This record gives sequence, C-alpha cells and structure tokens, in this order.
Amino acid sequence: MPNTPSTDAFGLDAEEFLTDFHHTTRYGATDNGGIDRQAATVPHGEVRDWFESRAVERGFEVRTDTIGNVFAVKEWIPGAPYVLVGSHLDSQPLGGRFDGTYGVVSALHAASALDRAVRDGRLVPQANIAVVDWFNEEGARFPPSIMGSSVFVGLLELETALRTVDPAGVTVADALADTGRDGEPVDLPLAGYAEVHIEQGRRLERAGIPIGVVDRSWHTQKLLVRVVGEQSHTGATLMADRRDALVAASHVVVMAEELVEEFTPETIVTSVGKFDVEPNSPIVVPRRVDLVVDLRASDRGDVVRARSLLLERMERLAERRGVRIEADDFDVRPVQPFPQDAIALGQEAARDEGMGSAVLNTLAGHDSVALNRVTPTVMLFVPSVDGVSHCEREFTSDEDLVSGLRVLTNVAARMVTGALSQTEPGGERPHA
Repeated sequence: MPNTPSTDAFGLDAEEFLTDFHHTTRYGATDNGGIDRQAATVPHGEVRDWFESRAVERGFEVRTDTIGNVFAVKEWIPGAPYVLVGSHLDSQPLGGRFDGTYGVVSALHAASALDRAVRDGRLVPQANIAVVDWFNEEGARFPPSIMGSSVFVGLLELETALRTVDPAGVTVADALADTGRDGEPVDLPLAGYAEVHIEQGRRLERAGIPIGVVDRSWHTQKLLVRVVGEQSHTGATLMADRRDALVAASHVVVMAEELVEEFTPETIVTSVGKFDVEPNSPIVVPRRVDLVVDLRASDRGDVVRARSLLLERMERLAERRGVRIEADDFDVRPVQPFPQDAIALGQEAARDEGMGSAVLNTLAGHDSVALNRVTPTVMLFVPSVDGVSHCEREFTSDEDLVSGLRVLTNVAARMVTGALSQTEPGGERPHA
C-alpha cells in the first residue's frame, strides 16, 4: 500500500462539512428532529437536487443511471477505473437524519479534498473517483432494500426493479420520472468502493472506540407471511365460531421474537416490521393479515434453524386457530466477508489519523455489502449514541462525524493511488 499522509495535508474543512451535513436535515424534516425522506418522494428529490448542485459547484459531472443512482464523477485519468465513495439519501418513515446521508455528504467532501490535492500535485492518482447516492437503499417505499446498488452490480434485474410498486400502486419508474431521476445507462468500471456509516449499534460506544472497520455481513432473510381466516361481524359472531386472522398473526409476531431464546445471546435477531390487516374495520373480524418476518444471524445455520422452527410453530398455530398460514422466502442474503486487505487498509487509515479502530461485523445491510460482491470494498462505522437508529432520536456527535470523514478521506486517498488494485472482491459474485 502507498504511504498516505494524514488528511491534515488535504485541507479538509470540518466546519464546511458539518454545515452541509446539517443543511440536509431540512429536507423531509419531522417535528421531532428526524427526517421522512422515502425513495423518490418530493423531499428525497429535493435533497438529491441539492446534492447535485453542491457537486457541480465543486467541479464534478453529475450523471443519473437507469435505476436512479446519482453519480458525481471526477475523471483525472481518461479510461482509468473509478473508486466509488458514497451511501444513500433516502430514509425510513420517521427515520433518523444520519443514516445514509452522513455517508453521502462525507464522500462528497472527501472526494473534493482529493481533487484539490490532485490538482495541486500533492496526490498522484492511478484511478478516478466518483461520489454516489444509491437509490432506495432503505426499501421502505419500494421493497426490497438496497435496490439501486443491487441493480448496479447485477444482483437485481433493472426491469424488475422499475416495475416494483409502492402501497399506492406507483411504480419505481413513474416515481423516478416524477423526481427527474429517470436517467441513462452509466458505465463506470470499478477500482473499489468505500462507505462510512453510523454503526446503528452500541459496540463502538461501549468500547469508547471512534472507528469501526467491517469484516463481514450477517446472513439475512425475510419471510412473507400470509395469515388467512374468515371475515365476520365482531358483535354477532360468537368467539368459538371465529377464524380471526389478526389474533393468529399476533401469535406469529410473538413466536418470531421468542425464537431468539433458542440461540446464544446476541448471535441472532428477529423482528416483524410490516403488518397489514384486511379489511381493517372496527366491526369486522379480520380475514387476512400480511406480515414480514426478518431473520438475521452471524451464522447461516442459525437463520436456517430459526426459519424451520418458525414454520413448524406456524403450522401448529394454523391448525389450532382454524386459519391458513403461508410463508414465502424473500430477500435472502448470505454472509459476505470483506477482503482482508480492505480491512487492513481501514485500520491503517484510522492509525494514520491517530484513532483507534475495532473490527466489527455488520448486522444491518448496506450498499457496501452489494458492492463488495464485485469490487474490493472498505466499510467504516462511527459510533451511534445509545445504538439507536431508524428513528427520530438517532444521533452521532459532530466530533465523531468529522473523525469518520477524516478516515474515509484517508481510505479513498489510498485507494485512488493504487491500494487494493490487486485485491479481489470479498463477497460471493452475482450469478450470471
């Protein structure tokens, strides 16, 4: 790896970075200090327009691809591949202002600092750089999550993604057009990818360590569960005669949580985050409930076992409650290890900046996990206060935000000057 000086030599402006980051919180701002900026909504379109204008001001060429990923491109060497740095600007409903947005704004400031260094002759690149805002990482409006980066790397078909509809029946294609982001094919040969993100957990905070370097993702999968009973009158139908889909579905929710009791603590997480009731009338016994069960573990075998246990218990529940329960596998994502060279690079960059680091696996999914399947990838974390995320009180201090920016800039400097150029991607390749 090339010797890379501390980012003090690149003239990072921490105050300007923080001003830009905190400015983004006005787009989709909620009353309680969060944001609601779901993919291809008006606030999401507005913050993406702001990102484009800031990138153009800094001399980047902005391109939008066919799935709505936005790239701010800086070509130093015609024909050379690109190091991508970025994250996403969309959010969960009533979500936090740091998740994703921090990574995009950091990437823009890191790439701008490197561009100044290249123009001044203080950095000699072997690769170009591009800042990326991936479309629909959250998957809140349009499932599945990590959509834009998955299309980009070939994990999801473009046409399948464009046909996906939100609860109101609006397609991704129409929503992108509504926000002016129905773009053209973008060809960016890759030299690597780097992303900084809030941890969304408490490990760094507990340890008092400012930087996390991700070594692997967890195995994750979702189950689309349908509980089908019989609609009837809540006043006129005797309790013994009811086939209440909602009561049965409530048991499924509890079953999903109780699964973790079968495993070593903190090795598996389960949840039900989406729950739709039909007909959802106060005087009608529900006939159908659709819900999504999310299973995640550090080991694939634990997810497989948890799925099997849940299916068995739901089968017995269906018989006991007189309902039908169906479950389909959805959004299965295997463990993806990051390259050892990429992990070492992240650790060395933190040391360059005078910071300690810890090697962590990621429980949550990120665009970096998709990119890691096609190009060597570095994923960095900064601490989250109380480990809270996907809610309005999500918080990371300005000091930690700037620390992450400095380490990301160091990582990107190393990558554009040749680090990881001989490194293979860490994850499983997409199927042809």
